[in-house]
Amino acid sequence: MKQTGVFAIITAFVLCLIFLPAGAVMQEVTVKGMVATTNPAKNTLTLDHPLQYGCSYPAAGQPVCSYTPVNQTALTGTVPDAAAFTIFKIGDPVVATSTGGPGETWITLAKLYGPRPNEELVTDIVGDIGTIPTPLIGNYAVDATTVPDCSACSGTTCTALSAIVMVKSEGNGVLGRTLMPGESLTYQGRNDGSGVTVTFVKGQALSTTCPGKAGMTGLQAISVYRVNVVPPVSSAQTNIRTATTTRPDEALTPLQPLPTTSWTGSAVPSTTKAGMVPLAVIGAIGLAVLVLAVKRK
Repeated sequence: MKQTGVFAIITAFVLCLIFLPAGAVMQEVTVKGMVATTNPAKNTLTLDHPLQYGCSYPAAGQPVCSYTPVNQTALTGTVPDAAAFTIFKIGDPVVATSTGGPGETWITLAKLYGPRPNEELVTDIVGDIGTIPTPLIGNYAVDATTVPDCSACSGTTCTALSAIVMVKSEGNGVLGRTLMPGESLTYQGRNDGSGVTVTFVKGQALSTTCPGKAGMTGLQAISVYRVNVVPPVSSAQTNIRTATTTRPDEALTPLQPLPTTSWTGSAVPSTTKAGMVPLAVIGAIGLAVLVLAVKRK
């Protein structure tokens, strides 16, 4: 009986090693709070009284998403780009996404503007635009896909050669362009005084589109953009979301065809963030079956 139990434990351990992915998607945590301090010398920004974003998924109907208090009075993390220190000031309301737990490393910071907490919209983003659940002001949105440099890869990610960026207005694509690191595009095609400027700072792309890399899984690709929206003089805001691969309930509707004169980039396969959750689940099921078998003996 003792030998059987030891054998079951060893078998379960081996199963976990088999089904655990070589590289796991790092946890992303999104919070909302007020900027308490900025520290350019340490490259950090601190948020006071953070609320954590989360969604519940009822059996029927749409997901219900909200911000709830956390057991920390402040969160500090490194900023994704030094431009954050000129954009975010003490007292600004911000939505921020971090990896590795709450705070620690901010991969995205987004400035909020609105008369009430439940009516806030984003005017500025520094970081990975796909991780912010709050829509841009003025019924704008931005989609971006990075193109990998297949000669500069490590595991599941590569340095991004460029980014294909598209600005959407009222849900329709209005301007698209391929940007090299450091390049920007600006859209000012409406007659309401509004506009959008997007700068591709640097980034990563998934290696799965490179020869011999198909099927690899692991850490998600993270990129840094700067987005600034000049709000319209007067406009009604609808629920147009910035595209994200990690929040399907917040994703934009499919892109509308663009006029041939407004698109200067070339299409490439989408570099979505992916892990091996299904395999991990299979491993867990196998472990549970073994435990039950041991108990019956």
